[in-house]
Amino acid sequence: MTHFEQQAALCEILHNGAISTLFQPIFATAGRRIIGYEALSRGPSNSPLHSPVTLFAVARQCGKLLELDMLCRRRAIQRFAEGQLPGKLFLNVLPETLLDHQHSSGRTLQMLHEAALAPERVVIELTEQSPIDDYQLLQRALRYYRSMGFSIALDDLGAGYSGLRLWTEMMPEYVKIDRYFIDGIHLDPLKREFIGSILRMAEASRARVVAEGVELGEELAVLEQLGAQMVQGFWLGRPQAWNIAIAGAGHIAQVTHNSCG
Repeated sequence: MTHFEQQAALCEILHNGAISTLFQPIFATAGRRIIGYEALSRGPSNSPLHSPVTLFAVARQCGKLLELDMLCRRRAIQRFAEGQLPGKLFLNVLPETLLDHQHSSGRTLQMLHEAALAPERVVIELTEQSPIDDYQLLQRALRYYRSMGFSIALDDLGAGYSGLRLWTEMMPEYVKIDRYFIDGIHLDPLKREFIGSILRMAEASRARVVAEGVELGEELAVLEQLGAQMVQGFWLGRPQAWNIAIAGAGHIAQVTHNSCG
């Protein structure tokens, strides 16, 4: 697919608002209770830009990253509210869009007002895909969001450019550990040590840790033994459309509880 064709496909998506949102549940390990959902954006299923990786890469190349990011936020908030999903909405946001000079304040809050959703139910999940140049500006942006009632999460700790620095600079309420460190943790003493150290740091900074990418019961058992409070992954619940997610929320929790003993 040529660059021109990619740009045309992106413009069509933006013009039509053709973004679909899936919701993956996040569970508290105690009682397997759903505490919220992460919103995951996709392009149209018949589009070469269906994959979020490709979709956002093309938007970055075309200078339309902010426009795409705001569309994804709007769709996620609308679907979360329409489905009356329980708990908190974890909303992926690229730090570079917060630092974009065209990013006007109050747009996300207006979306929430339109959906009758309180900011206290929304977690701004920082997804770092490129190096951050201006930490002071980012801190001001996050202080602004916190002042309105939002919480902050740091996504994919261990996989980004400056995860530990972001943690100490931003003091997020939630820290999400990259799935690499969860994969096979029951077989890897070094990964267990790493997760243990992250949990100790989280306790010191009063952050709550979410272990992402849990795909095996053995991994979940180790995380519980280490004291992980929150978990997310295919073993517990796959990303689903909002209407399916709400219909199956109680069922998912019950099945997960039974399957994990």
